[in-house]
Amino acid sequence: MQKEAIMLAGGYCNSLTQYSRFITREVQIGDTPMGAHHPIRIQSMTTTDTMDTLGTVEQTIRMVESGCEYVRITAPSIKEAENLANIKKELRLRGYNVPLVADIHFTPNAAEVAARVVEKVRVNPGNYADKKKFENIAYTDTAYQGELNRIYDKFSPLVKICKEYGTAMRIGTNHGSLSDRIMSRYGDTPHGMVESAMEFIRICEDLNFYNLVISMKSSNTQVMVQAYRLLVQTMVAEGMNYPLHLGVTEAGDGEDGRIKSAVGIGTLLADGLGDTIRVSLTEDPEFEAPVAKALANRYLPRLLKEELPANSSSRELGGYSPFQHKRRLTDEIENLGGHQVPRVIINLENENLKDPAILNAVGFNYSALLDKYNLTDQACDMVYLGNQLPSFSFPGGLKQLYNYATWLQLADQQNCHPLFSLTDYLNAEQKDAKLNFVEVLAEELAVEQLKDLQQVVLVLTTKAENAMQTLRQAFVQLLAANLKLPVIVERNFDGLNLEDFQLYSATDLGGLLIDGFGDGVWINAKDISLSVINSTSFGILQATRTRISKTEYISCPSCGRTLFDLQETTQAIRARTSHLKGVKIGIMGCIVNGPGEMADADYGYVGAGADRITLYRGQEVVKKNVKTADAIDELIGIIREDGNWIEKE
Repeated sequence: MQKEAIMLAGGYCNSLTQYSRFITREVQIGDTPMGAHHPIRIQSMTTTDTMDTLGTVEQTIRMVESGCEYVRITAPSIKEAENLANIKKELRLRGYNVPLVADIHFTPNAAEVAARVVEKVRVNPGNYADKKKFENIAYTDTAYQGELNRIYDKFSPLVKICKEYGTAMRIGTNHGSLSDRIMSRYGDTPHGMVESAMEFIRICEDLNFYNLVISMKSSNTQVMVQAYRLLVQTMVAEGMNYPLHLGVTEAGDGEDGRIKSAVGIGTLLADGLGDTIRVSLTEDPEFEAPVAKALANRYLPRLLKEELPANSSSRELGGYSPFQHKRRLTDEIENLGGHQVPRVIINLENENLKDPAILNAVGFNYSALLDKYNLTDQACDMVYLGNQLPSFSFPGGLKQLYNYATWLQLADQQNCHPLFSLTDYLNAEQKDAKLNFVEVLAEELAVEQLKDLQQVVLVLTTKAENAMQTLRQAFVQLLAANLKLPVIVERNFDGLNLEDFQLYSATDLGGLLIDGFGDGVWINAKDISLSVINSTSFGILQATRTRISKTEYISCPSCGRTLFDLQETTQAIRARTSHLKGVKIGIMGCIVNGPGEMADADYGYVGAGADRITLYRGQEVVKKNVKTADAIDELIGIIREDGNWIEKE
């Protein structure tokens, strides 16, 4: 057991205020060890039929060449587990020594075969020894212990095989597939997820097997982040420091999938947690590794820095808890703070403000014929104009923010508000009676100067490399001082390409929002279009579940178990339903990723067999064995029956 883990003393990370990687024990996986001081490893999962040896080999090679250091392959039955030997042999003949991971659900006998072949097996505690019937069972302590004894007997043969063959194991808990037993005792909670894994970890340790990697996946980023943090705290309290596999399940595709993955994975990486990453996109697996690498590489330079831990007591944290989402209480000023949803500010300071069509990119579609704006569901709430004076009238509901000196000169200040430095605000003779914005650097925050501010919203920004930690520390200072000023979080991301912009902004802002910090977001990026900045801002709020502005798709990334073309089907469903604001639709390739994995979804579309789909309302089966050609129409029919359908405009 490495000494570094002990200094956490029951906490979940080395420091809440600076980057400091949590050092885990080393786990040997083939020729590519994980944990300890090794780099954050990149992995993905094949989507081919495991019985298609050459197809799986070819896809594995593409994945390795895109950056994968481990490749996971599904083994739903003994025949697929046995064929892993043929896949491995062909890869080795072609000169590829990438460690292979067998993905197991429901089938201990397949796991025991695979463990003799591949370098690592993944088991899901929710379905390795338990069946899920969505039943609530009242257990006595004696009866519950009897269930643990049963699991011990079912699981221990695999552990012994892994010990004998030098095979590593991932104990991979999924939020949506918690067993009825865990759900009955701990509920549908991060605590339940952690205990589900800990039961299996304790069995491994009882059998003196320590070659373990642990994951806590969910499609809900709040749940996912809280579960990993709670897992680390629990492990440390029991003298453990196993490596962590990070991932957000069913993140989706495109911009949404990248933002959602970055919110969950990036938040934990910023905390110093994580030893391997799998980004689950509904795209070909070779497109996942570059996204995972971009997230991991952001932290590579920081590994070279020696930084002392800076733990804080709960009193110093002002009551902040990283294990639950509790929005910081703030005063409501106009439509900011309080119970208002987080707001989106867009910077138009350097744009051409002679044509009202400029606002099309930020959700206000202008019709020149009617001289009228039509608001979309992703219309920003405020625009920053700096010292620019527009030559056209703005929509009535769109607030405008000006530098203080320019605001003073406005003949009509209706819907227009000033932005001050703190010094200018404290010295200003004239202020807005309704709403003032005061920009402050988080690293220079002095709460004593803020105590008497009236009708003020803070704009909190930072120049620090460790942006999320620096901003979080400022929020904790506000909490500890019981200051309830609303806060807009401003971040600058100049000089980044499109994907890095999405990933970095989702990490820095998403991590704060998951912790309950922030009443709005303001993203600046000179090299990124206004429409992308706007959609990314709303995408971050959606991914953190703090503001819903569009349909959410909980779509799995596909694998060898998938029973239809997941990418094509996801796009077809999106084309028909993307206007249903706030509706969550799960799109799952098979029953393994079915009702459990889409636990958050309002409706589900799940592969049930060749050309057969099962449709769900929540976790309830509504229609079975629907032909694929009819399934989307039938899904829309169910949404319509529930009164949740609206026609596209």
